[in-house]
Amino acid sequence: MNTGPQNDWFEKDFYKTLGVSKDASDAEIKKAYRKLARKYHPDANPGDSKAEDKFKELGQAHQVLSDKESREQYDQVRAMGGGARFTGSSGPAGGAGGGFDDVFSDLFGGGGRTRTRSPYGAGGGDVPPDLADLLNGFGGGGGGGFGGGYSPPVKGGDIKSSTTLSFTEAINGASVKLNMPGGKPLTVRTPIGVKDGQKIRLAGKGKTSPNGGEAGDVILTIKVKPHPVFTRDGDNLRMDLPVSFDEAALGAEVKVPTLGGMPVTMKIAPGTPSGRTMRVRGKGVKSKKGTGDLLVTAEIVVPQNLSKEAKEAVESFQSATDNEDPRDGLLDKARAS
Repeated sequence: MNTGPQNDWFEKDFYKTLGVSKDASDAEIKKAYRKLARKYHPDANPGDSKAEDKFKELGQAHQVLSDKESREQYDQVRAMGGGARFTGSSGPAGGAGGGFDDVFSDLFGGGGRTRTRSPYGAGGGDVPPDLADLLNGFGGGGGGGFGGGYSPPVKGGDIKSSTTLSFTEAINGASVKLNMPGGKPLTVRTPIGVKDGQKIRLAGKGKTSPNGGEAGDVILTIKVKPHPVFTRDGDNLRMDLPVSFDEAALGAEVKVPTLGGMPVTMKIAPGTPSGRTMRVRGKGVKSKKGTGDLLVTAEIVVPQNLSKEAKEAVESFQSATDNEDPRDGLLDKARAS
């Protein structure tokens, strides 16, 4: 039985490779592997053969320790064989002592050799099928077991990008062209109603895998320019509507703009105070949940330059409302608190 270079597999301490203890949990093993795999990934170390070898060792260690059955077998073989038990002759089976037969006879009994007749069939004598695969790996047969220098496919790296949309483009959706590494542009349609700072993941559009795994993603961050009239509140739009004193006092019908559409007529009720918010339904942001509303807040405008006639009219109004005090009771409330 020619063990070949795969003899070294059982002399390696996979726990030490990943930097974890022998009683480490599955979560700890997974976390350690991911951290080290990122560090030694070929994309992060171009042209570094040592990093590439380390990356393969990490993959081998993770492959064994992340599977419950293979980890148990590995621990058992290590305990029985002690590492050095696998350094026997590379000549024919039954050669120098201290080789594979000793270890497997310890594990399964027998006279120092694995027998060929077995209730397990052709999977490898008295050795269960899973450990028969292990033997095949040592014999240079199939690529199963622990040998072969195999590293599991890893996902390609992600690419981070950003784009700036106008307020209207963000609400309605837009097509944007991204400059990708390598010079080939990527055209993307942004979702309807995307928000400022929102991140969009474009699956499979990132870097290719170094060993046949799935491609990485593009992480696109959206920046939205402010609008001179509208602001966003979830799926609703908000705006301040300038209202004259007489419109607020007497009531009126006024034109209200909508985002990207025709203006709508809205009634201002008599006696509307500054700061009151009125709702125009269905003129907000479209989303999967439905369409939001336009929330219009009245903002009473005080004239800055009054003509002689306007000033006289205001003075007449003042005289007519002399008995009304908008601050009535305010001082009493302040003292009470």
